[in-house]
This record gives sequence, C-alpha cells and structure tokens, in this order.
Amino acid sequence: MDIIQIIVLALVQGLTEFLPISSSAHLILVPILTGWEDQGLAFDVAVHVGTLSAVVFYFRREISTMFLAWLASLKGRHSEDSRLAWGVLIGTVPVGIVGLLFKDYIADNLRTELVIAITTILFALLLWYADWSGKRARDEHTLGWKDIIIIGCAQAVALIPGTSRSGITITAGLMLGLTAKASARFSFLLSIPVIVLAGGLETLDYLQVASASDINDLLIGALISGVSAYLCISVFLKLLEHMGMTPFVIYRLILGAVLLGLYL
Repeated sequence: MDIIQIIVLALVQGLTEFLPISSSAHLILVPILTGWEDQGLAFDVAVHVGTLSAVVFYFRREISTMFLAWLASLKGRHSEDSRLAWGVLIGTVPVGIVGLLFKDYIADNLRTELVIAITTILFALLLWYADWSGKRARDEHTLGWKDIIIIGCAQAVALIPGTSRSGITITAGLMLGLTAKASARFSFLLSIPVIVLAGGLETLDYLQVASASDINDLLIGALISGVSAYLCISVFLKLLEHMGMTPFVIYRLILGAVLLGLYL
C-alpha cells in the first residue's frame, strides 16, 4: 500500500465508522472503485483500533464513571451507571457469538458488491422508518434488559457488510423509543468491546506474519482514522437532534442504487 491509499482508506474509516452509512462497506468499495488491491482485514483492524481510541477518548469521563459504578455493582451497590455498564457488556454477547461462529463465512462470501448494495438500501429504509416512527422519549439510562438484548442482536446483524453497525444499533434504539442522541451514544459505547474483541483476535493472527513496513502502515492508518473519527463523533452528536437521519438515508439510497447499477 502506498501513502495515498493509506490516507484515503484511513479517512474513509474515520469519517464513516460512527455515521450510519457502514464503514466496512466503504473500506471494501473504495479499492474496488479505484482499482486498488483489497487492503485486507489487517488494515481494517488497524483503522478500527484508531476509531476505538477516538471513542474511548471522547467518552473518557462517562467510561470512567461507568467502570467505577460497575465495580461497585459487584459489591451490591447498583446505579444507573452500573446498569448501563452491564448493558454494554451484555449487548456485546450476541455479536461475539455470531462473529466467532460465522467470521470465516462472512469474510469469504459476504464481502461482495451485491451484498453491500442490497444491505445499504434495505437498512436505509429501516433507518428511515425508525426515524419517522420513533417516540424519542427516553435516554440510554432507561434501557431495560430486553431493550439491550434487542440492540445487541441488531448489532450482530451488522456483521453483514453494508449494514452499518452504528446504523442498525441506532435504528434499534429509535424503534425502542430512545432519542436520536441517546441511540447514538449507546451505539458508540457498545462499539468499544466489539472493536476490542475483533481487533484483538485479528491482530494476534496478523502479528505472526507482519513485517516492519506493514506495521508502520497500520500505525499511520490507525492515527489518521482516530483523529478523523474523534472529529466526526463530536460534530455528529452536536448536529444529530437538528438534522435527524434523513441525510444518511438519502445517501445510502443513492449509494445502493449506484452499486446495483454497477453490479447489474
């Protein structure tokens, strides 16, 4: 990979990871449209680590509070923050199970233009419906265990390329009556253990065969994606309640239509 390819792909990851438009779809599609070789799962993991650093830094105060509350809950002292912390952990279980069972099948069979086109359109329509019909009356601290399992199962669906992890979890949150900002905040918190698990497994495999130049490329990609992701989170959460999901729905419908046209 040359430096231009690294910069472009890292920026794409950083700017799309937390928007409901599917970062994985863009990371797959950019090399296809530009003629670049597929950057592979190792680079995907590196830029995901960059975005992980961004979300952890952005929510550092909330994470610290939740962690201390979680520790207190082990001693029987429960609170809204401890319940939210447990919710993030429990909400990760479905995607962990599905990922372990179907990781190879997904990588070998579902990273295709047609799958991305279909999921891009399908889940855009679902996002539009959730945005239109959602009551928007709750915050993330009001989530019950049933709500958390539903959102966690929705996150597992996002293993299909083009679905968008943030998109499908925000969709589920809206359908459960959360405000758009609360849906996004819980979605972002829920991303942390997922990225840790996925990145950890792939990194251990990759380091066994990686060269020094490969690792340098990964570090550059992680840095660029992290900085751009932090800026994206900040702007997205500030504008979300005002602009809603319509711009992202329109973008996904156009992108999906273009992809179908190219495929057919």
